[in-house]
Order: sequence, then C-alpha cells, then structure tokens
Amino acid sequence: MALISSDRLRFPCEPWKLVESVHVPGDAGTLETLFSLGNGHLGIRGGHWAPSDTDLPGTFINGFHEIWDIKHAENAYGFARTGQRIVYVPDANNFTVMVDGEQLSLAESAVRDYRRSLDFATGVYECAVTWECRSGAIVTTVERRVVGFDSRGCLGIEFSLSSDRHASVDITSSVLNRQDQPVEDHSAHDPRRSGRHAGRVLRPLHLQGADGSLRLAWETAESRQRIGVAVDHWISLEGQPFETVVGEDESTVRYVMAVNDGETFRLEKTVSYVVSAVEDTVDDPGEALAAEAELRLVAFDALLAESAAHYRDYWATADIVIGGQTEMQQAVRWNLFQLAQATARAGVAGIPAKGVSGSGYEGHYFWDQEIYLLPYLTYTNPGAARQVLESRHAMLPDARVRAKELSVEGALFPWRTINGLEASAYYAAGTAQFHIAAAIAFAANRYQWASADAAFNNEIGAELLIETARMWASLGFFGKDGMFHIHGVTGPDEYTAVVNDNLYTNVMARFNLRAASELDHPAAPQSEQIIWRQAAERMALPYDPHMEVHSQDNDFMTLEPWDWNTPRSKYPLLLNFHPLVIYRHQVLKQADTVLAMFLQWQDFSAVEKQRAFDFYDPITTGDSTLSACVQGIMAAEVGYSDVALKHFTEALFIDLDNTHANTVDGVHIASTGGIWSSLVSGFAGMRDQGETLHFDPRLPGEWESLSFRLRLRGQVLEVELRPGSIALSASGTGLEVSIRGQRVVVGPETVTVPLNAVPVPAPSIFPSMFPTAGVPVVGTLEG
Repeated sequence: MALISSDRLRFPCEPWKLVESVHVPGDAGTLETLFSLGNGHLGIRGGHWAPSDTDLPGTFINGFHEIWDIKHAENAYGFARTGQRIVYVPDANNFTVMVDGEQLSLAESAVRDYRRSLDFATGVYECAVTWECRSGAIVTTVERRVVGFDSRGCLGIEFSLSSDRHASVDITSSVLNRQDQPVEDHSAHDPRRSGRHAGRVLRPLHLQGADGSLRLAWETAESRQRIGVAVDHWISLEGQPFETVVGEDESTVRYVMAVNDGETFRLEKTVSYVVSAVEDTVDDPGEALAAEAELRLVAFDALLAESAAHYRDYWATADIVIGGQTEMQQAVRWNLFQLAQATARAGVAGIPAKGVSGSGYEGHYFWDQEIYLLPYLTYTNPGAARQVLESRHAMLPDARVRAKELSVEGALFPWRTINGLEASAYYAAGTAQFHIAAAIAFAANRYQWASADAAFNNEIGAELLIETARMWASLGFFGKDGMFHIHGVTGPDEYTAVVNDNLYTNVMARFNLRAASELDHPAAPQSEQIIWRQAAERMALPYDPHMEVHSQDNDFMTLEPWDWNTPRSKYPLLLNFHPLVIYRHQVLKQADTVLAMFLQWQDFSAVEKQRAFDFYDPITTGDSTLSACVQGIMAAEVGYSDVALKHFTEALFIDLDNTHANTVDGVHIASTGGIWSSLVSGFAGMRDQGETLHFDPRLPGEWESLSFRLRLRGQVLEVELRPGSIALSASGTGLEVSIRGQRVVVGPETVTVPLNAVPVPAPSIFPSMFPTAGVPVVGTLEG
C-alpha cells in the first residue's frame, strides 16, 4: 500500500525536505529507514529518541562486520565457507525523558503537535513534539541530528526541552549495544532480510566513564574487528546534578533538574566512532582506540557546518530538476539524497546494497554498485567512483584464489561479500552469477572513459580488465559450431538459474574480452589478446528466429509459460514457490536481456531492442527492485512514453511507498542509483563509451523540462531538456557531444539544439499476459 504518495496530509510535499506532520503508529520501521542519516561510512536510522517508539533502530559502519562458519545441510567442494554480516555498532540515539514522573512516549503520552523532517539541503534530521503531560505541563521537545563529512566517524545529537510552567525533569542519555540484544530473526521467512547472530558478538575491551563523558571499546568475537566510541555531553543549565554509569551493553548519563517557565534545557551529545585493527602489541588496545575516538570528537555546531557545506557543494552538481512536477521533484531529491548518504565518505570501500541505512542483505556488496551506482558516481563524484574500484582491486588476491576453486583462470570476484570472500551460500543464485566480473570491468572502463584519469589504467583499470578477461576465456569454450559458449551460469534474472549462454552474460563478457584485447599493457600478451578477440567475435548470442527475438538463454523459449492468473498475494514468487518451480517457467524476476541492450547499446539495432522489450516486459514480475528503472530506460528508448513514465514512477516510490514491503531493512540504494540513470540515460537518452557522449532525448509530455549536470573529463556539462530542444553548456571549452548523431562542440556559452518529434512506434505484437507488468502503450512523444 502506498505510504508517502497517498497521504499528503501526513507527509506534506516540500521540494527540499521529507516531512511527517502527524504521528501514526504502525510504520515505525519503514520511517526509520526513510528518515535515516548517513555519509557512506557511518549511518544512523531515523528512529525516535524514546526506545518504546522504535521498531528497528540502529547505527552502522560500512564494512564493520562479524563472520561465522556457514553450515551447509549438504556440502560440496567450492561452496562459500564463511558468512559475513554487518554489525549494529553501539547506538547513541537513546533518551528516556520523565516529566513530573511521566515517561514521555508517542505510544502512551498525549501529543498536541508533532513534526519531523529530513532536510536534503543541509543533511539535518529534526523532530519537534509538543506534549500535554498528565501534570498539566505543556512540554516541547526538539531533537536534531547530523553526521559529519570531513569528520566521517562523528555524529551530533542536540536534544532540547522547554515547558510552559515549572516542571520536574529526569533525562537519561544512553549508549546501547543493540547487536547483542535479543531480537527476532526474520531471515527464515524472507531471505532478503538480514539474520541475527545467536551468540555474543561485541566483547568489551574498554569501559570508562566520568563527568558525562564515555570512553568505550569493543571487539567482534570472530572477525576481531575493533571499534572505539567516545561520547561527550554538554548541557545549557549549568550546575545540574548528573550521574554517569558504565556497563558492557548500556552506558548512561542521567540529569535530574527543574525546568521553569521560559527556560529551555539543551543537551548536546557528540559521538565519535573509530574502527581499527589496533596492533596486539599495544598494552591496552581498547583504551588506545577509545583515546583515538576522543581525539576525533567534533562539536555539534561544527558538524552542522560540515554537513551544510557538503550538501551545498553536492547539490551544485548532483541536483536534477523536473519542471512542473512538484511531488516527483521531492521524491527525486530524496533518492539523490540517499545516494549521497550511501557513498559520500565511504572511502576505499564497497557500497552495501542498503548503504548504511539498515542491515538488509547483511551489509554485503553486490554487482549493484558497479551497474547501478557507479554511473551516478562517475558523473557526479568521480573521485568516489575511483575509490569503489580501488576497493574491488584490493580484492584481487582473494578473487584469484576463488577462480582456482572454480577451476578458471584470472580472477573471480565474489557475488556477495564484505571482506572479499564469497558469502553467498546458495550458489545457483550466487556464485553462478559470473556476470559480476563483467560488471566490474564495465565500471572500470566507463570510469576511464569519462574521467580522463591518466593514472587509473596503469594502477587499477588494466589489471581488472585483464584478470576478468582471463576468467571468461577459461570459463567459456569454442563449440563444434565454431561459436564461443559460456555454460552453467545465472544472469541478472534470478528466476532462471544455471543456464547455458545467458544472453546478458555473453554480451557483457564480449564487451569485457573486447576491451581487454585492445589494451596496450605489458600484462596482456598478444597471444592472449588474440584469443580474447576471437572469443568476443564468435560469442554465442541466443536468438529465436520464429519469434525474431533474442532469447534470454539457449532454452528460455522452450520453457512453460508462467500462469499469469497467479494471485498477486503470491508475489514476490521467491517467497511463495520453490526455486525449481520458478526455474522451469518462462517468468522473469527482473530485466535481463533488456538490461544487456541498455548497457551495450551500440551492439543492437532499434528493431532488436523494441522486439526484445515487447516480449520481455510483459513477463517481468518486477519482484526485484533493480528492474523498474531499467525497464523504464528501455521503454523510453524504444518510444513507449507512457510505459517509461509508469516504470520510472514505480522505481521512484519503491521505498517512499514501501511497495516491496521490505523498506524496513534499509534503502534500496541500487534503485536510487537507477533513478539517476532513469532521468539521465532514460528521459535524456544519455549513452557513453562510444566516440563521444551521446544524447537522444525522450522528455515525457507531462514535463515542462529536465535539467542536470555531469562531470565529464574535468569539466561540468550542464544539460536542459525542453519540449523540442536541448540546451548545453560546459565549464571549459571544446567539449564535444552528439545529439541524435549531430556533433556539437560545447563551451561556456549555451548551445541550443532543436529536436524533431520522435516517430511513434508500432504497438507490440506480443499479447499482454500480466496486467500489472509494463505492457507497452503508445503515448505522447516529445522531442
């Protein structure tokens, strides 16, 4: 059921904020995700400060995880051996507030006024509540939160309380070890959700507190990662009594005071997290880690300034403006804001599928980051894109070992991981997705193409392309037909597993082999490059001549069609049917062949793309949040304006409306990256890695305009699309782009190129089988 878009009284539309103006019980977990804060390294969920008003609160640090031995019911050689799961780090966002003996909570207390907001322009969370206390006092509490950016391990919380009369106030500020609290494990019912450890994870190394300050440190039981936490408190009413208590799972600072009419009690709680593998030679590594965290503490006002400065710079490049679409504009900015929160200060690390907004997918890195997130980073924050690729490059030693386990050469990167080892226990939908190798090569090639980073190729890029090309050359083989085949793989569509010649895999492997064969690099001998080139030229691409459609794999067209009378309550299929039932039917979880034709756009004709879209879109369930954005991009390219807008809108509100019923576990970060691509590559028709940057616009008829900026080869390119024209300018000179095949040289002065109307495509020849899927409907096409 729709959440944000269906209740504009509760969630008024503001273009630069997400606002909740009325508290309604029942959505706490979802809203904790939607109101989360993060910087790519540190993330805190948007829970209320009162423990009784939260559902799944928590704080996370990217890459801080625990490991365990995977117990396979039936073992086999080469199965993943070590599980990895992101850890809830000690959480500082906890307050217990008593006024005249009444503990305030949204669940039990009378609320006169309520408003909370997440400010996209400044990165500040604020929640203001006016309470009617049983004593008669009218009390207002305001909490503000902010995370650091230069100080990426820092969190600032400001809590204030005022009363209309004399009131007795008792406030306890806590730091909780949530990881080791008893919590229900939902993962048995929904594999998309994160499990929980049965044993203790965080073992105390150092626990110290005095005078409102806490200096704490823990170590994970198995991965032996260490975290230090420093917390300082400052209050505005001096001389108030307080008590500091330290424990291994909860440490508190308690204030008891009188607040008079006209007074405001203000508490600032500054927190610093440091993750480090402190050398065991240190006498007290916990104390050393806590001391390091103390040195990095930053005052609340300074964190506010850091955040405001960061977002001022961020939006100067990253903002995308849709003319005349107020609600869409708010949703677009929320999605772009989430992209910043997942990536801005991650450093040399991967990007978890949920960013740092939740524990979903166990905090793992997937191919999502290369295919759905690195386009956005490459064109808005290329330095951060390089760091993600550096993190993949750092995994090469483990990837080489994994390749040998799977009897292939070169490097085989893990399907899902945190520490570089394969953590996917179900190989059919995990390890068999060899296409992650091509995703990494593709992202490296795109970054090199778009950034003009001269050092990247020698330092990182060439080795990634070469090692992945070696893997493809040894995984595949030249068959009796003279074609190069790749068997026993799973493509992006996880409803069709372990197949021969998955088209997406083969198309992307072909790209990978071609790119490596063209390198001028000493690590790529000519003898290997000849083989790579031949494998690419002879790559088998399944095609059904009767349907005149590229087949998703060798056998896909022979499968039994899915029963489209299946009730909607049985979707997503993965939660209601055994995998073998799904695998033997012609049904898609997400775009597969269509995605291949988007990424390798030069390799397919317009007719091939339209026929593929016509065939696959109606049988794509959209059970994956990665799908709608891609379907929308290709719908725009083939000329289905209404369908493109439908898919885009679906993707835009995946989390804001909780349409997949699992937003509670964190933001679907890949989908937010898909929103960027939907606007830039879908409606603006941007394509790259050809001779120049190419635009083939498809502005929806309902939109007045679409404008955005791209960082390209050291310049900032500004693009504004209007009905019938596209206008471009650049921060430098001599930047060449292509507009529907017309070469245009762009500089500081705006160049406007008129656009002719796009021919209306013929309707689909394939019948509708699934009413809620993207059945093509010919709509208005604007130039």
